[in-house]
Amino acid sequence: MAGRYGRPRTVLRMRTVAGQVFLLQVAIVVMLVAVAIAALVLQSRADSEREARNRSVAVAQAFANAPGTVEALASPDPSAVLQPRAEAARELSDVDFIVVFNVDGIRYTHPLTDRIGKRFVGNYGPALEGEVVTENITGTIGPLVQAVVPVQDSDGKVVGLVSAGITIEKVSGVVEDQIPLLLGAAAGVLLLTTGGTALVSRRLRRQTHGLGPAEMTRMYEHHDAVLHAVREGVIIVGGDGRLTLANDEARRLLALPPDVDGTPVAELGLEPRTAQLLASGRIATDEIVPVGDRLIAMNQRTTDQAGGPPGTVATLRDTTELQALTGKVDVARGRLQLLYDAGTEVGTTLDVAGTCEELVEFAAARFADVATVDLAETVLRGEEPTATGMDVDMRRTAFCGPPDTALYPLGHQIRFVPTTPLGSGLSKGEAVLEPDLAAFTGWQRQDPVLARELVDAGMHSMIAVPLRARGVVLGVAMFWRSVTPEPFEEEDLSLAEELVARAAVSVDNARRYSREHTMAVTLQRSLLPRVLPEQSALDVAYRYRPAQAGLGGLGGVGGDWFDIIPLPGARVALVVGDVVGHGLHAAATMGRLRTAVHNFSSLDLPPDELLWHLDELVARIDQDEADDGSDASVTGATCIYAIYDPVSGRCTMARAGHLQPVLILPDGTAEFVDVPGGPPLGLGGMPFETLDLRLPEGSRLVLYTDGLVEDRDREIDVGLEKLRHTLEHDGGRSPEETCEGVLAALVPERPRDDIALLVGHTRVLPSERVAEWNVPADPAAVSRVRASVADTLTAWGLDEEAFTTELILSELVTNAIRYASGPIRVRLIHDRSLICEVSDHSSTSPHLRQAAITDEGGRGLFLVAQFAERWGTRYTPDGKVIWTEQPLPPPAPSPADDD
Repeated sequence: MAGRYGRPRTVLRMRTVAGQVFLLQVAIVVMLVAVAIAALVLQSRADSEREARNRSVAVAQAFANAPGTVEALASPDPSAVLQPRAEAARELSDVDFIVVFNVDGIRYTHPLTDRIGKRFVGNYGPALEGEVVTENITGTIGPLVQAVVPVQDSDGKVVGLVSAGITIEKVSGVVEDQIPLLLGAAAGVLLLTTGGTALVSRRLRRQTHGLGPAEMTRMYEHHDAVLHAVREGVIIVGGDGRLTLANDEARRLLALPPDVDGTPVAELGLEPRTAQLLASGRIATDEIVPVGDRLIAMNQRTTDQAGGPPGTVATLRDTTELQALTGKVDVARGRLQLLYDAGTEVGTTLDVAGTCEELVEFAAARFADVATVDLAETVLRGEEPTATGMDVDMRRTAFCGPPDTALYPLGHQIRFVPTTPLGSGLSKGEAVLEPDLAAFTGWQRQDPVLARELVDAGMHSMIAVPLRARGVVLGVAMFWRSVTPEPFEEEDLSLAEELVARAAVSVDNARRYSREHTMAVTLQRSLLPRVLPEQSALDVAYRYRPAQAGLGGLGGVGGDWFDIIPLPGARVALVVGDVVGHGLHAAATMGRLRTAVHNFSSLDLPPDELLWHLDELVARIDQDEADDGSDASVTGATCIYAIYDPVSGRCTMARAGHLQPVLILPDGTAEFVDVPGGPPLGLGGMPFETLDLRLPEGSRLVLYTDGLVEDRDREIDVGLEKLRHTLEHDGGRSPEETCEGVLAALVPERPRDDIALLVGHTRVLPSERVAEWNVPADPAAVSRVRASVADTLTAWGLDEEAFTTELILSELVTNAIRYASGPIRVRLIHDRSLICEVSDHSSTSPHLRQAAITDEGGRGLFLVAQFAERWGTRYTPDGKVIWTEQPLPPPAPSPADDD
């Protein structure tokens, strides 16, 4: 077939295809054998050079390290000693020369004696540094390899050099002797492979039934006949741009006449785009070209890519119906993709207004030009909507589009007229399509003036879809087109309904969340302290940061809590607790625990006993929940309780599973207070221990929950150390500034857990505002105590309180003398109120009772309760203290205040 296209015939003239394959394989085997022999020869030359290099280095090193070489170099006539040795060694080692020369390159030995005393020819500089040098050179005796080795004395100094050389011809003789053997082996391999090729060719001949080129040509002609029967058009264009072949399907699709073979493509009368593609000869894949009312998919390739004749072959396939079906599929796929994207972009937050804004932004970018959402007022308030559709006040909640659309602005209140299509559709919960707003089919009755302005502004099509959830209309979403020329169609209406239906579920979820969140936040805020109580022991500041919404249950509602509780004797209790979890249950549990702490603190219990009672309470709560079949038990509740006394400056602390507090000393040093650890509340069975220490005036005590130092991206140990480092470099700031600095350094923008932080700056009551007396167990001592108290009150400027105070102390001291045991002590504290304390070593507590008319006694405590604002008893390790508090009159205004 090569002759058909003007190319010279191949030299393979055997009749069958198998014979031609045999000749081709034999030629390949001969070429491979030749390449192998050449590779072996080259490898032998490389081996000869390596052998010459190794032998010259070995001989030079052996001679340089031979005994007496160093001494001969140092002798008066080195040549006389070394020349015989060098020649003897040269003959024994079968090298061409051994030359010994000094560091200046002057030879001492050489096979040719006339060259002794002359300069050595070669590179020996590195050898002077102790290295071995080898190089390939061409000398008078031919190509050779010479090595230069240093001769070193006992101190390692180079005192001379030895060079040995050998010609490559001398070491390559062995390899050359093997060439006949290699050629014989190659001939054997050639014979074996030729025999194998003959067997393969014989098998190929059997499989092809001995077909020759003529038979193959006939088979091609049969194939050509089949080509015209396929339902895909085939066109072959020669290298000269003329039509070589067009099968029947191609003639039908392109409307070609029967006798067009050999006609130039430009003269076939084809569509310009089709003719240009066929004439260009460029490669094309599924390129759609119009031919009359048909769409033809064309593929074109060159025919000479595999040695064929120059030209191109093109296939044609009618895709008119397929394109129509594909277009519908693309539209459906686009709508599904739009709904899928809407599911990922709308409803990402639990915020009603935010969800509506996401809806209008998505719709304005992907579906309409302008989008609005109007919601019922009850939905915006988080309430359950009762009415549906018309007669419901709605407010424009979200808007997206150009600002000059003449639509109602955000926040505008709307009530849809029942007689309009939109009002009627809302009452039925049905969507409304207005493909041509300029037709004014009744929608304009809502607001005739605004309707005219909208049409004048370019609005030409509208869809309104009620937001329905659980059978109730929450609002209405409206989509407008002004820039897009195509009006909305019925298919757009179904798409809008599906889009709004998905958004309505998100809006309703956000509404329900907002309602529950509002309830939970209201509950929590009612349970946490709102104002700081009046007290003089500590300058206190606090911060409470709720968890961010979406990161932990109901964002902003958790179980962290704190408290500042004034105690008798001018003391103050600081409390910080944490109930694990978020939501209403955590907030309610926190409120129960906080109330319990208040009740227990009113009994003036020490910290360890208070935590023990709190632990018992939590265990009972869990037991009650278990009996009710509820799984809302208290898990992971922790608490730390500290009592600070400003009179003595002592602080007593205990903790139940809580983190250690931080103490900042007046010098700025911050350290964790080693409060004995106890189990979390509710486990039971383990006692709690207290830590009692004296706090210098001006110290700061920092209590906190784990949300401050623990985060998903930070280990708790790292957070604790960062907290200590931040407080240590606090610079003596106020408690308020300390709180702000700690939150700025440790709290991320969106905390995942609640944070409670309490900072107390200690104060010490001046000694001149505290008076103490030891009272002997003698009734006569009561009058002396009363006199001392009166003098002290006069010194404090509280003369008006003297009578009441004397009466109270007289009754309390008399009872202690009569009923108690051990030493009796009286303490008077001038704080925000006047505090009287009588302590003894008895654990018996007096009780207030109603005395009968005939009783001679029993009215003392009644009088104390009448004259004192508060009174009570607190127990100490060695007895009890009975205390009273009397209100003090406000200080008189100074003259400066009057001005």
